[in-house]
Amino acid sequence: MKRFYTLMVFYLSVTSFFGQSNNIDRKALIDSERRAAARSALDVNVNPNTLNYDLQYVRLDLDLNPTQQFVSGTMTSHFKMLANSSNIYFDLANNLSVSSVKYHGQNLTFQQLSTDEIKINFPAVLNAQATDSLSITYSGVPDATEDAFSASYTSSGDPVLATLSEPFGAKEWWPTKQSLNDKIEKMDIKVTTPAQYTVGSNGKLMSETILSNGKKLTYWQTNYPIPAYLFALGISNYTKLNSTITTAGSSFPFINYVYPSYANSTTQSNLNWTTSCMQTFEDSFGLYPYRNEKYGHMQFNWGGGMEHATMTSLVNFSRDLIAHELAHQWFGDKLTCGSWNDIWLNEGFATMGEHVINEKLLMSASQFQSYLVSEMNYITSAPGGSVYIPDSDLNFYRIFDGRLSYSKGGYVLRMIKWILGDEQFYAALKAYQSNPAFEYNYVKTTDFRNFLNSYTGKDFTEFFNDWIYGEGYPTYQIRWTQNPTSKKLTFRVSQSRSSAAVSFFEMPLPIRVKGSSGQTAYLVLNHTSNNQYFTQDVDFDVTNVTFNYENQIITKGSTVTKDNNLAVSDLDTEKVNVYPNPAKSFIKIAGLERSADYAIYSVEGKLIKRGTADKDAEINISTLVKGTYVLKCNNQSFKIIKE
Repeated sequence: MKRFYTLMVFYLSVTSFFGQSNNIDRKALIDSERRAAARSALDVNVNPNTLNYDLQYVRLDLDLNPTQQFVSGTMTSHFKMLANSSNIYFDLANNLSVSSVKYHGQNLTFQQLSTDEIKINFPAVLNAQATDSLSITYSGVPDATEDAFSASYTSSGDPVLATLSEPFGAKEWWPTKQSLNDKIEKMDIKVTTPAQYTVGSNGKLMSETILSNGKKLTYWQTNYPIPAYLFALGISNYTKLNSTITTAGSSFPFINYVYPSYANSTTQSNLNWTTSCMQTFEDSFGLYPYRNEKYGHMQFNWGGGMEHATMTSLVNFSRDLIAHELAHQWFGDKLTCGSWNDIWLNEGFATMGEHVINEKLLMSASQFQSYLVSEMNYITSAPGGSVYIPDSDLNFYRIFDGRLSYSKGGYVLRMIKWILGDEQFYAALKAYQSNPAFEYNYVKTTDFRNFLNSYTGKDFTEFFNDWIYGEGYPTYQIRWTQNPTSKKLTFRVSQSRSSAAVSFFEMPLPIRVKGSSGQTAYLVLNHTSNNQYFTQDVDFDVTNVTFNYENQIITKGSTVTKDNNLAVSDLDTEKVNVYPNPAKSFIKIAGLERSADYAIYSVEGKLIKRGTADKDAEINISTLVKGTYVLKCNNQSFKIIKE
């Protein structure tokens, strides 16, 4: 999702972090602080009152006019009870008025609550696993300040009605279930409007019927599971620029509803380009997830765009904006974050999609590196903040934090790609989004982490602790020297952190070395402890060492220094050993001349304990279970036995 608002002071403060091609989607530019402060607890992730049923099918019969900030209609729902209950709740803003609730031809009693819910009372208890249905007829003026439902006018004076419900806005204009735990398996969307207007929505266009009263009935249907916030409408006197997209040997509809003033060759060219973008994403992520229905765009007046399933809403048709929202169809729509804490699984992945398109379609190699630098500068413009949103910080602004949910989330995926390599990374993404446990369902950060662990055979637990749940970034001090006879390179790598939330960032470090005759070698230093030494063999005289040569990892202020005294002054002075061994309660590291970082691992390689040991300090191992472990310190490894 993307929105821009006119917050010029904030805009001026962040434009230095973005080039022209990277200013499309920073949702921190949302005028929502007031709204976030007023939200009730029911708006965040789960309304416990709706946990006793599974919402399976919805039919919406709406009467709308884009010149009016008004909604009128009936929502019919089919649901399966998950527990015995004599009532059922739906999320619905209390400023909308419910006129009746019908159940098997009879009226049910109901109460509209100040918590933006409607409580409906059944005539008898419905038993668990029973499937049933009811219809809610309602009307009213959706609160325009909530921005979920807006009737406005284009710059050309044309009326437009558009919806944008992420994250909490669906209930502002229709009765539903907003919790991120229940996708609706099927929706029928039937909208009556004055006959001159076109209605865009999710799914497949079933029919457009001119009625006898000067109105038109538009019928859309989607048979893919969809969360409430991804259902949307766009209504205006659109110009239709429709075609097909052909990839993987088959075609599907490509439907675009644009304002008449945008129906020009530039828009058409960018829409034609969407096929290249689609093909690139299919190569990287797997087949487009909604091939049986369509893809398309409907224009609206909010800044940026919103990834409504099968039909993205856009303010304009710039290629970078098209790319970001299209990436969401895999990550955000097919696989949807299972809580707003996990929004990076939507927005970080879509930002990673920007990386893919910028590198492969939109930018030269040097432009792409400049783009990465601007992203890294933005990410490191503040010392803290985690990609995953802790409950204590969960609000509207924080969900759409451009620096963390978007840029850092996307860059963390780039770092995973660096660790795995391109081939395994993209194979993992294809397997992730097609996993039967995840596809067209909700996912959480732990799901993605555990999937990566299982699929790749690598343990990403510590990586996620540092880069997703942890805060900040590392700064490296790299010193190097070369033996003039053996040509052996020696490195000493130290690390400081911008935030105390992470004690150490373990990362394979990308190093490029160049020789006096133009030779080039690429090295990887597996940095697992501070002040760590590495030796690397090369067969030429090295004149230049470059760290992070393609901006593979997040860092700031790192330095690379040639130090001809490195081998003599440092390597020979810190020969250490560990005692007692075996040990019951503590161990000491003998031979330290200064404090040094250490790490204790299981024999399977899982990090157990990390810290800093002073010259004479004891390391407490009393809480470790009996067994064998590996202690790493000063580029040396020791097998220790806990008795």
